[in-house]
Amino acid sequence: MACHFSGYHTGLSNCPEQLPEHSVLILNDQTPPCGHDPKRIAQQLSELAEDLKADCVLLDLQRPSFPENAAIAKTVVETLPCPVGVSALYAQSLDCPVFLPPLPHHHTFDTHLQSWNGRELWLEIAMDCEEITITPEGSRWVTLSHAQEALTGFEEPDLHCRYRIKTSDEQAVFTLWRTPEDLRKLIKDAEQAGITKAFGLYQELSDLTKNEVCT
Repeated sequence: MACHFSGYHTGLSNCPEQLPEHSVLILNDQTPPCGHDPKRIAQQLSELAEDLKADCVLLDLQRPSFPENAAIAKTVVETLPCPVGVSALYAQSLDCPVFLPPLPHHHTFDTHLQSWNGRELWLEIAMDCEEITITPEGSRWVTLSHAQEALTGFEEPDLHCRYRIKTSDEQAVFTLWRTPEDLRKLIKDAEQAGITKAFGLYQELSDLTKNEVCT
């Protein structure tokens, strides 16, 4: 679903041949960059965005501390005529929208957005699950890609999530997750908080309306 850094040359691979009009063209770093040419990549993305009539480009670069990623992001932002969103890891010094990770279940937007005042903000949304284990030695936080089982619990309307608690003599485990209905409410709050675009995986979020989620 996204362009990748090629394993055989200095440009991109897995480039889509067609997209629905007004889609988002995405580049991720699932394959890490290694000697790739920022100018060549910027040119490829520019031509693809024009040919596919994409409204914007998203650089979903999630590997931290890669100078190649920073150089590519800078060149793409400075080259493309359409909006280019860049992951928060590499957007700090660039004049571009910031692509933020999903809002943690235990955070509010005030906390999540406080470092980015004055920037256009895009947000990833996901059906992930957060597990907090508390023991006498301290706490451990784990984010799971999705709930491991069908969960039932209590609603926390201020955080737009659900939770349940399991306790034993040794520990307490808090599990937090979001339902599609929670995500609908979260997206409305995101808009009020200044988020201009929300992105999620179609296979997770297909039952949300197209007007609420970009995929």
